[in-house]
Amino acid sequence: MKTAIQRGWYFLAASPPVVLVAVFIGFPIAVTVIYTLGHLGGANSAISSIALHQVSSNGRFATFGAYREVLTSHSFLADLVATVWVTAVSVAVVLLLAWLVALYGRLSDTRLARLLTSFAVVPLFIPVVIGSYAILQFWSYGGLVKTLAHAVGLPGFPALGYTLGGVVLAEVWVSLPFAVLMIGSGLRSIPDSAFDAARDAGASVARATWTVLLPMNLVPTIIASSFTGISILGSFTVPYLVGPTAPNLLGPDAAQTFQSFNEPQQAEVIAMVIFALAIVVAVPYLWATYRSNSGAPSAS
Repeated sequence: MKTAIQRGWYFLAASPPVVLVAVFIGFPIAVTVIYTLGHLGGANSAISSIALHQVSSNGRFATFGAYREVLTSHSFLADLVATVWVTAVSVAVVLLLAWLVALYGRLSDTRLARLLTSFAVVPLFIPVVIGSYAILQFWSYGGLVKTLAHAVGLPGFPALGYTLGGVVLAEVWVSLPFAVLMIGSGLRSIPDSAFDAARDAGASVARATWTVLLPMNLVPTIIASSFTGISILGSFTVPYLVGPTAPNLLGPDAAQTFQSFNEPQQAEVIAMVIFALAIVVAVPYLWATYRSNSGAPSAS
């Protein structure tokens, strides 16, 4: 009896955040899905009364006309390719830099290592808007880097402002601190005895890192990569400020579809595509979280 009462209290204690998530996240997602399937009444009646170019189900259970229209658009497909490309490249660069910084901080106890680790998390305390404009001031066609390159006789030096390369640079700037903290904390939790045993057996630093540190730090690495990928997929400020007009990431594309063309149904279809991509990226995170909570070792 006492156990049942305790479980009831535990359920009541956990119910407020669950209710908040259901009301403020679950309900809007459900309304969005219904709207994209052609149901213009009910909770969608207000937005559908002022929207343009809508696809209605006309009493049927659902219609995929809005999805067909968006998914066959050449501009959307170009933005989709750009989004996947920027996300993949940014995640790869972030993981590489985060591992280098975290590994250097793990293996070296010098002042330089501590200073580098501290500098790597500085972007965490700089607003994204300020960081984006700073990158533009450095890397645009009239920026500092292009000006210095022209002064030393390199007029063809590439300018990254308003390009997808600039978006990658800015996304790396924004995402690197979390990855460094996540991977660094995982490396610091690995006992020195495991690494030293490999070194005593004759393994080089690179070999010991590959066979000991990397497998034992696999779960934090997967978590860092998943969070980085999801944040880039749903980002708006960085690609809006730093990226080109077209093609650009799906976040600015959805905003432009809603604000400039007054097509909220098509904008919500784009949002559903972003949501689906985020679910795919979240699968490794769910696997890593399950292994971590179940106490399974990171190494396979």
